[in-house]
Amino acid sequence: MNMIKLNIKRLYTLVVVLAFFSASAQATEHIYTGYFNNKAVSGYDVTAYFDQQEAVEGSSKYKLAYKGADWYFASQSNLDKFTANPEKYAPQYGGYCAWAMSNNKTAPGNAPFWTIYNDKLYLNYDQKVLDTWRADKEQFIKKADANWANMEKE
Repeated sequence: MNMIKLNIKRLYTLVVVLAFFSASAQATEHIYTGYFNNKAVSGYDVTAYFDQQEAVEGSSKYKLAYKGADWYFASQSNLDKFTANPEKYAPQYGGYCAWAMSNNKTAPGNAPFWTIYNDKLYLNYDQKVLDTWRADKEQFIKKADANWANMEKE
């Protein structure tokens, strides 16, 4: 009998946790920061994707609050570039996975899985998703742009 009560408690806890994360996913923030911090792009320097063509971790020494998230940069120069033109450097879809957005869903965009296309930064969830997205990115971008526009209205 005690084992049944224990399993029911575990099941209840699991349901509550899943409900929390489902509700969080539905209430999409405009900038993806994860569940446990307020770092945009997991603290990576978004200007580095354009200038160095690589994912470079930012430093808390060069931090800026923008659109409700904390953005980290590798240098003062990079922070200044972003401050002068944040829309140029900020990832599309608030840093959510570009492929997921094309399917009208949200998933984390992860800093190592990125593409710059038409001078815009796109993040994806993992390498497999990135490869899928890159294979037909123009179609995915059209769908994702429309889906993101609808989400921003909410």
